Amino acid sequence: MQRWIRRSLWDVVPRDQRDTAAGLRRRQVVTVIFVLLGAVTLGLSLRIEPGSVWFYPATFALAGVWTVGAFASGPLHLGRISDWRDHDRLKRPVLAPILLGLGLAGVFVAGALVVREVDWLADQVSSVMDFADEGSLPLLVAVTAVNGVAEELFFRGAAYAAVPRRPVVWTTLAYVVATLATGNVMLAFAAILLGVVVGLQRRASGGILAPVLTHCTWSLTMLLALPPLFA
Repeated sequence: MQRWIRRSLWDVVPRDQRDTAAGLRRRQVVTVIFVLLGAVTLGLSLRIEPGSVWFYPATFALAGVWTVGAFASGPLHLGRISDWRDHDRLKRPVLAPILLGLGLAGVFVAGALVVREVDWLADQVSSVMDFADEGSLPLLVAVTAVNGVAEELFFRGAAYAAVPRRPVVWTTLAYVVATLATGNVMLAFAAILLGVVVGLQRRASGGILAPVLTHCTWSLTMLLALPPLFA
């Protein structure tokens, strides 16, 4: 288990993905512009009344902002991790990120059992869950998955590559600041924990595939698991 965690979150695989000086400056400017646009769009989308027909266009628009910003910033990479049987052999991370996402979701579900006993915190979670109660589940699954992919393309793709020093710290902070636009403390807290985990995955693997799979696994599990706990 310790070896599995190390290769998923800590052991940095060799790669050469450095931008030129001009490319780095361009990526930094694009990232700043789109993180501000994304924060505004996110805040507006989660202030829409649950059940409103505008919720889905707004959230897909948010995914569009993150995705356009990610690809406009410069090249993105999928990344690789070492094979657990052969440390010198590198492969695309698939199973490990999914298992990590399920484990992270389990931690959040356990925490939710405590949070629901605190009225103010439970109200914060319930305000987000209202969208699951009022909306179409297939559409919510699609929105959750698409936005999970888009957020990782941007924050662990474009933003991470735009920060030459301590990128895990700074991209997590940027992700939390963007999430704070919702005005929801619990979403911001979740962004801290998730941001650190996927940031370490990005650092270890050198790409966005592992963060995308972990984020989507976590968010889809939370979408299905949390509403019954706060019913």
